[in-house]
Amino acid sequence: MKVKEIMTSRPTCCSPLTNLKEVAQMMLERDCGEIPVVENINDLKPIGVITDRDIVCRVLAIGKNPLEMTAGECMSKPCITVNSETEVEDCCRILKEGHIRRLPVVDEQGRCCGIVSQADFATHHLKVEIGDILEQVSQRR
Repeated sequence: MKVKEIMTSRPTCCSPLTNLKEVAQMMLERDCGEIPVVENINDLKPIGVITDRDIVCRVLAIGKNPLEMTAGECMSKPCITVNSETEVEDCCRILKEGHIRRLPVVDEQGRCCGIVSQADFATHHLKVEIGDILEQVSQRR
């Protein structure tokens, strides 16, 4: 099975200059915890991701004002991605080894075309994979 068969297609993306309030609104509207950060909205080449945890740990917890910051200032990078043609088993290995919960998916031109998460494995009843992922990702590094 390929990643394209289980991924969430057409995720909302932001640029490094997008302010954190707007990023948080995107997360709220899409009911998600991660937004891919792309070089620019026209080419959709991922350069990082910003998670709800990034905002809490890299901004709020250290007393910075999120209303004065951008996605580029607190995103996680480098951006680890998988291709839409990647086998689900290979994607599972990348998630486990990197202790990652979600991965942007790119097409043949390197443009963000989806996102794959632990929930996608569960939704598609890939129980063995989701159990392995949860176990590995939940362990401290």
